[in-house]
Amino acid sequence: MPVNYGSRRNVSGAHYGLRDWLMQRVTAALMALFTLLLLAQVLLVSGPIGYEVWAGIFAQTWMKLLTYALIVALIWHAWVGVRDIWMDYVKPAGLRLALHVFTLVWLVGCAGWAFQVLWRL
Repeated sequence: MPVNYGSRRNVSGAHYGLRDWLMQRVTAALMALFTLLLLAQVLLVSGPIGYEVWAGIFAQTWMKLLTYALIVALIWHAWVGVRDIWMDYVKPAGLRLALHVFTLVWLVGCAGWAFQVLWRL
């Protein structure tokens, strides 16, 4: 006779768990690596660090692309975290949807603004 431990549980929901957990870790690791790279560049500069030095660091195309990749990772990281907060703590579905839309619009706007700043459009 088979032994039945506990009750049968119906799993429901969005099933984002592992993917989002992994994305949080991967994007955090990318942000940490970028920070170390930027810190190394700043420490290798001799003399005072002014606007010209900062502009020089971000003038190269590879650094602009790397910085924008970091911004995309940061936005993805923020989206996963904030979305989870809205899903966990905001119970009215209409308000939660409005907050999701507001958050997405805000993050896409931030990405566009970052692109504009990096490439001076």
